[in-house]
Amino acid sequence: MEKASIATFPSKPLWVLPYRTQQLSELYTLGRKLGQGQFGTTYLCTEKSTGRAYACKTIPKRKLICQEDYDDVWREIQIMHHLSENPHVVRIHGTYEDSSSVHLVMELCGGGELFDRIVQKGHYSERQAATLIRTIVEVVEACHSLGVMHRDLKPENFLFDSVEEDAKLKATDFGMSVFYKPGETFSDVVGSPYYVAPEVLRKHYGPESDVWSAGVILNILLSGLPPFWAESEIGIFRQILLGKFDFQSEPWPNISESAKDLIRKMLDQNPKKRLTAHEVLTHPWIVDDNIAPDKPLDSAVLSRLKQFSAMNKLKKMALRVIAERLSEEEIGGLKELFKMIDTDNSGTITFDELKDGLKRVGSEPMESEIRDLMDAADIDNSGTIDYGEFIAATIHLNKLEREENLLSAFSYFDKDGSGYITTDEIQQACKEFGLGDVHIDEMIKEIDQDNDGKIDYGEFAAMMRMGNGGIGRRTIRNTLDFRDALGLIGTGSNDIMNG
Repeated sequence: MEKASIATFPSKPLWVLPYRTQQLSELYTLGRKLGQGQFGTTYLCTEKSTGRAYACKTIPKRKLICQEDYDDVWREIQIMHHLSENPHVVRIHGTYEDSSSVHLVMELCGGGELFDRIVQKGHYSERQAATLIRTIVEVVEACHSLGVMHRDLKPENFLFDSVEEDAKLKATDFGMSVFYKPGETFSDVVGSPYYVAPEVLRKHYGPESDVWSAGVILNILLSGLPPFWAESEIGIFRQILLGKFDFQSEPWPNISESAKDLIRKMLDQNPKKRLTAHEVLTHPWIVDDNIAPDKPLDSAVLSRLKQFSAMNKLKKMALRVIAERLSEEEIGGLKELFKMIDTDNSGTITFDELKDGLKRVGSEPMESEIRDLMDAADIDNSGTIDYGEFIAATIHLNKLEREENLLSAFSYFDKDGSGYITTDEIQQACKEFGLGDVHIDEMIKEIDQDNDGKIDYGEFAAMMRMGNGGIGRRTIRNTLDFRDALGLIGTGSNDIMNG
């Protein structure tokens, strides 16, 4: 069934992005075609200013028939930004729109699709398959932790970053993905025939359907064939609903019982009995050297609140400044998380709402820990977390890698433009943020590396990129030399659609 008839197409062009952008051709040169999906075509593109190569997915608006299609593209852009911290997700570099097309510029993965490697190899060894499926399921776990369901996992939607045998695998194409709340179910039938879960065909499903799709991919990696197949789509769907798969014919007699046990548990017809992404990652066939991950990923909200609580006051204020300057597409996913926790739609999160929200996503810290996290995020000491505070506290730290964000935050505090943040300027900022008793001298001493009593841009940037008191520590590239900073200041086919 089509989403809408051509007659419903608006007479004037609609826009996907809520703001106008530069023309893609002003910044990039398009090259050869790399791939073709249902809505978009992907091209090699080169950034004119740097000569760097990227991939550009161009979606012609004539293929967007109704408002829902426009919303889907906007959601895909927001979800790519939301997942941008993950090393196994293709990173979005920029978004452009003109009257005829929307263009998503992304990191280039030059190693081609997982699908093509499977075709080339026939099938993988168990160890190779375990490595690949671990990456795929880690992406699924990360998506679910961030309140995202992929809904179209298949080998065509995983790319290798190079042609090397040990190349990194990265997920792409989030065009079918949606934000979801714990316990929410969906009824629209989307996905790709071989990989779609039985509950999707029955029009009542949740995130468990992603694990089914990953189980189908594992079956293909090991045998070269999908577990359910027929000559027609209807035939495939019948086989999926029957749920019988064959472990008797070649090469299954030579494949370990442990691998077959994992496939059976990922392809359980009952989504409630099916393994979760984390349980797949702890299965003996997946785990190296009998060392399993000790617990599921913290929900994104909890892990980021923990990072935020370890920061000093200046860093918290700076993140609030940065959060206010981020575009809607970059924070759309966090907006969805905020709405999920703010159950009374008051625009603020109370202690009880935070406690209940964390519980619904599988995190149950002690009340004292929740209170500490609440106090840390409540920058203005109002007793609740407002939207701006929530974004600041849960924004991923990779946003700090962007020099323009650091520069704009530094400029906010450096009121007189002297190139330094002074005691008086921090005091003024604390007043603006409603902060009471802050030991400013101690704060400056902690950040002021050359002991001149004030903070220059290099010291500020180093503080922003620091390891956050050991909580959620991650390596971030060294800060640019201040001279550099001054220079910067100067300057898938065959998808089932809504059946």
